[in-house]
Amino acid sequence: MDHSPGFLKLANDAKTRVKEISVAQAQARLRSNPNAVLIDVREDNEWNAGHAVEARHLGKGILERDLEKMFPDADAELIMYCGGGFRSALTCDVAQRMGYKNVFSLDGGYKAMVKANWPMQ
Repeated sequence: MDHSPGFLKLANDAKTRVKEISVAQAQARLRSNPNAVLIDVREDNEWNAGHAVEARHLGKGILERDLEKMFPDADAELIMYCGGGFRSALTCDVAQRMGYKNVFSLDGGYKAMVKANWPMQ
């Protein structure tokens, strides 16, 4: 995808403050912590076209409004993914500013998950 320079500047700035993990690391974290949550932050149409089996959907557009309602524990382990890893970096940055302490952005996002044969529905 061809991203605009302004968007890339914002996303790359957010990436300096968030923890990015690989697909393998995300799978390991989800296996080792049954309370960890995989969150798909893509748009509704992207979610409807396919998503990780165990994912919860909380689109970037409503994340700030609904994050605390869906996940009231600021210590919860949250792994966010989008299409390629930029929007999830932005949402992780916001979650951290909201007080969440254990937030990770999945590097490569949905595309990397599909390439790694992550179970999808």
